[in-house]
Amino acid sequence: MIGSPRNPEKSVVLEFDDNRLLPQLFGSHNIHLARIEQELDVSLNSKGNLVTISGVHELADTAGVVLKGLYARLKDGHNVDSTEVDVALRMIAAGEKGKAALNNAKLYAVRTRKRHIMPRSPQQACYLDLIERSDLTFGLGPAGTGKTYLAVAKAVEALVKGEIDRIILSRPAVEAGEQLGFLPGDMREKVDPYLRPLYDALHDMLPYNQVATKIENGEIEIAPLAFMRGRTLDNAFVILDEAQNTTSVQMKMFLTRLGENARMVVTGDLSQSDLPAGVASGLGDAVSRLRGVKSVSFVEFGEADVVRHALVPRIIKAYNTNNGQG
Repeated sequence: MIGSPRNPEKSVVLEFDDNRLLPQLFGSHNIHLARIEQELDVSLNSKGNLVTISGVHELADTAGVVLKGLYARLKDGHNVDSTEVDVALRMIAAGEKGKAALNNAKLYAVRTRKRHIMPRSPQQACYLDLIERSDLTFGLGPAGTGKTYLAVAKAVEALVKGEIDRIILSRPAVEAGEQLGFLPGDMREKVDPYLRPLYDALHDMLPYNQVATKIENGEIEIAPLAFMRGRTLDNAFVILDEAQNTTSVQMKMFLTRLGENARMVVTGDLSQSDLPAGVASGLGDAVSRLRGVKSVSFVEFGEADVVRHALVPRIIKAYNTNNGQG
């Protein structure tokens, strides 16, 4: 019970040194403060550049961490909107791991030409850290958790910094059985529909004309998995998306393309394979074979890490409950 001896109430007073940032921190008509109050069961009162937080000892401290984290984002030049408030609250709900990720979000920030990208869950922070430190990283889990988007962001950052010479993005065109010849148009027109999510991510991070130029000069290559055969990928950041749709033979072929000064990220959702019935996923096979191998890392995302519309995690949970029957 709030205010009981076991859960004593306390007041925390925060002082912010830049009044110009407070309208965005508080939100229109204090909507951000109201969201924090609702989620954490505390009372927030603002006066000038001071915010007084009242509530159960631990929750008052937690609200303070959320406000300080959001204010730090504003001071770094980032916007704070209702989505960012919900992200901060999600981080805090994850416990100490989430609190550490929120307090140190700046360490994981990915800087591209168009935007700075911050982790939106503790697992995203872990993922960004492991991509930075590992030669091969597997990002596993449902759609909407940022697996591919964050991998592309790290690739663009590495290219902009000059750490690599090129980015190679690939997907298995399993919807067409990778038999692309029957599709209309030239080769680019045949494969573009299967690779569109990768283009979308690139355009979110680089100006449109730069994406086109880098594709034209070979700094960025977007190609179906079948085009990787027989190559050695040096000085590159290589991403395989939708890897659950590879066979074991295809996965081995892809992983063994890794060359000198190269990093590789493989993403996929083992629950969403489009392979023919009876064909085992190369992603599942690779995960079982490579766990424990030096310089190979794995990050597993769950429904709590979904950062799309708030309804999406609930949809995923419904489908995961009794196979969608309940």
